[in-house]
Amino acid sequence: MPQMGESIAEGTIVRWIKKVGDAVDRDEPLFEISTDKVDAEIPSPAAGVLTEIAVKEGETVPVNSVVATIGTAGEAPAAGASGATRASSANGGPAKPPAAAAPDAPAAPDAPAAPAAPDAPSDKQKSSPLVRRIAKEHNVDIGRIAGSGIGGRVTKQDILGYIDGAAAPAPVVARMAGDDVVPMPVIRKKIAEHMVLSRRTSAHVYSVFEVNYSQVDQIRQAKKDDYERNGAKLTYTSFIAKVVVDALRAHRIVNASIDGDTIVYKKDINLGIAVALEHGLIVPVVKGAGEKNLLGLSKAIQDVADRARAKKLNPEEVHGGTFTITNPGNFGAQFGLPIINQPQVAILGVGTIEKRPVVIDDAIGIRLMGFLTLGYDHRLIDGAVADQFMADVKKGLENFDPASV
Repeated sequence: MPQMGESIAEGTIVRWIKKVGDAVDRDEPLFEISTDKVDAEIPSPAAGVLTEIAVKEGETVPVNSVVATIGTAGEAPAAGASGATRASSANGGPAKPPAAAAPDAPAAPDAPAAPAAPDAPSDKQKSSPLVRRIAKEHNVDIGRIAGSGIGGRVTKQDILGYIDGAAAPAPVVARMAGDDVVPMPVIRKKIAEHMVLSRRTSAHVYSVFEVNYSQVDQIRQAKKDDYERNGAKLTYTSFIAKVVVDALRAHRIVNASIDGDTIVYKKDINLGIAVALEHGLIVPVVKGAGEKNLLGLSKAIQDVADRARAKKLNPEEVHGGTFTITNPGNFGAQFGLPIINQPQVAILGVGTIEKRPVVIDDAIGIRLMGFLTLGYDHRLIDGAVADQFMADVKKGLENFDPASV
């Protein structure tokens, strides 16, 4: 199991791309994993034959655990994973072959018992940074929690359940004949954990603004071919991202985070762009978005979105965001009320953009319109500040400068 970032302690095997007995080339995709930060296809470290799979699909193991064995061409597959192999997998190293039986020897006198070694730190004391942060925020001693993870590791579900304490148990779901019951995909579990945590953490409030995209559309139609020749797609998201970046410079508190009883004003603007996948959502981050022009943002957004769908993102590309844009309007939603991506304090939802009748100088006209929704953390951002931010975004889109394209 590879180390997919400094804060990653474990990974889940989502899918084996190769099966036992298959030939594999070096750097050929071997299996797919899911971690707290990213889903990724893992390449084979060597060429040969996959002789043994030690960790099944759906199992979670610590980083550096042995998950499979690659042998030389022509080597017979192992009959099955032995108990020793399983144990070594959990401990992060290959199993040693059993020692040969020693010849009979005279019994030696009993040796004095060695002093017991001091207890090693438990896995739950070495929990992930996220778990430790939650514990710190709620003044919880992790050592008091019975962990359900490997070796007693305290998981996010464990600590959130502990914090809830006397919260009502989840309702029992009645199952009827013919129901299709399948395991929840790993990515859905991760999303569920993050969304429940965010709801517990932030006081969510929303503001909705209607925007006239007619000016943006005229510029887009005139410039999109030039952008394509430069390897970029000029989308409405590109314009929204550029205007949002400019507004975040003017309203630094929207590009901040809460750390205990302090406010952290972020120096950089790192823009998260939500990307829909087959079984969920991932938010790759465009780092240094505040330093990019419209062309640079267009290229960066397209790049991270394409690699997110291809599961080619690096762990550092899905964290460190300071503000997120999500687009439920892709599927026709007028607007959405998205949940804040922790530890950020705001998120922008983009509604569908379509022609609508509007009142212009006491007359009815047809314009390209859409709603924008700002979800913000009322612990830090007041309604007036949120609305000033959104007013600047609206003004920037409706009066976008063609000379800046």
